[in-house]
Amino acid sequence: MLQGPRKARTMPDPPAPSSHGDPEMMIRPGLRRCSLALSAVFALFAAGSIRAQAESLHVYAWNGEMPEEVVNDFARENGVDVTFDVYDSNESMIAKLEAGATGYDVVQPTQYAVQILMREHLLAPIDHSKVPNLANLGAFFQSVSYDAGNKYSVPGVWGTTGFAYNTDCVKEPISSWKALWSEAYKGRIYMLDNMLGAYIAGLQLNGYHASTQDPAEIAKATASLIEQKKVLGGYNSSTFADLVSSGEACIAEAWSGNVLQVMADNPKVKFVLPDEGGTMFIENYAIVANSRNIPTAHKFLDYLLRPDVAAKITRLTRIANTVDASKALLPPEIANNPAIYPPEAKIRKADFILDTGQATALYQEGWTKVKVAR
Repeated sequence: MLQGPRKARTMPDPPAPSSHGDPEMMIRPGLRRCSLALSAVFALFAAGSIRAQAESLHVYAWNGEMPEEVVNDFARENGVDVTFDVYDSNESMIAKLEAGATGYDVVQPTQYAVQILMREHLLAPIDHSKVPNLANLGAFFQSVSYDAGNKYSVPGVWGTTGFAYNTDCVKEPISSWKALWSEAYKGRIYMLDNMLGAYIAGLQLNGYHASTQDPAEIAKATASLIEQKKVLGGYNSSTFADLVSSGEACIAEAWSGNVLQVMADNPKVKFVLPDEGGTMFIENYAIVANSRNIPTAHKFLDYLLRPDVAAKITRLTRIANTVDASKALLPPEIANNPAIYPPEAKIRKADFILDTGQATALYQEGWTKVKVAR
């Protein structure tokens, strides 16, 4: 997993040398020629400084979903000075941009975060002519509902929300959210410490969609999550996969990418998209509206959509990417792994978390009740 902040740097070219005439030059007829020569030198120096400034980039991305090695590859290949920081929630990233944070060029918002950032005019439009590798996107990702036409975001990697379990503790295969309410695993069940993440299970358990705006449905899910507290071991959004791998947790609600990284080392860990659907999420690449390095940001987005680069991201993270041609470059144990690339029928049944609009206040109120309940 990446630990931020990180920095990958390449040194800019040294400034062009300047020449200075002797004092007598100031009273000679050649003064105009000298001034023009000096102006040309300073102009070249200024142009070089502008180029050096343009060829820098500040990336702010999900921890563990944009490998530092890939960012460093881009820096070396393109001679770009890259600053790389990571976050662990959309909310923390959104809050920084809303507060007017400057200096960021590229962020990696999930689909509902794209909607929020678009609504608040915090993203720059994507110039498709500067990102020719957009043509490499799979058909599904060229027509996403939350940003029609990919005007402000580029789908990058994707995964699912379901649950993980350890076969040392869970002896029979399980496939329903109901297992996370089971007395059989009391004290060894963990939920994501994430409001919308936890509500996925609470809503789908009751037959509702994961981003409903219906007050009655949200209230019913809140009641279910409060009822769950009596069997719950805790909430965890950072080390839940390790808890399952060690056996401290029998079952944990999980984002697929985190679990797949431990499954490679521990075959006792299983990941399931529940019968009720679970959700699909997409982490997108987007350019911040106040970016001072928009040309370089476009170059970076185009780089990430190269099949070889997309394949490397998936090899390092075990998270599916959006570039179809990259699958041919992946080892079979990744390309054919249904936990990484689930069957189409499973994906079609999964919900898509979108911005909950004014109903967000109802979720926040309900989440507060859930967290304080005993």
